[in-house]
Amino acid sequence: MKYASQDRRGSRLLHFDDDGNGLRSLHKRFVNFYDEPFDFSCPEHQSIYLIYSIESTYYKDRLWDYFCKPTFDTSQPVSSHNGDYVNAFDREINFTCPVNSVVTAMGSYHDNRAEDRRWKFTCTMQAGICTDACQWTDYLNDFHSLLFWVAPDFNYLTGVHSYHCNDAEDRRWKFQYCPKFPCKTVY
Repeated sequence: MKYASQDRRGSRLLHFDDDGNGLRSLHKRFVNFYDEPFDFSCPEHQSIYLIYSIESTYYKDRLWDYFCKPTFDTSQPVSSHNGDYVNAFDREINFTCPVNSVVTAMGSYHDNRAEDRRWKFTCTMQAGICTDACQWTDYLNDFHSLLFWVAPDFNYLTGVHSYHCNDAEDRRWKFQYCPKFPCKTVY
């Protein structure tokens, strides 16, 4: 039997009962349950650097988890842009943050008829910080498989691409990442 609770950052914790003697251990925390919406945001001045997801062929949906890392100077203000949903059900996601900003939040809701999710992203920037030399990963998962991505050292998530397959009722994912650095002043 599974039980749920919440940790300090509001992520759901899934526990399992080994033999009826109570909760044995933490299984895995996720920000959602199957078929449920979620809105995940990093703490201020941080951005998403790790994405983990597992898929259920029964629910035709994925569980998601994210981890954040310090990204911006905490003594300076940041500016965020909360975006609208970027895809229709069963359609591609082609999302890139505005120039010099990084992904700090993701939200999604699932539709059982389409067996897909719509997605929205929040991008954050700080004056004087620029991104450049961005790169895209290859597709990181096959249908019905684990998705696991960690931003390379000194790089930050800036874009998301995904396509949906109706036969598999799942998505494949790739991500854009960029280094950040102080902007050059032109005189």
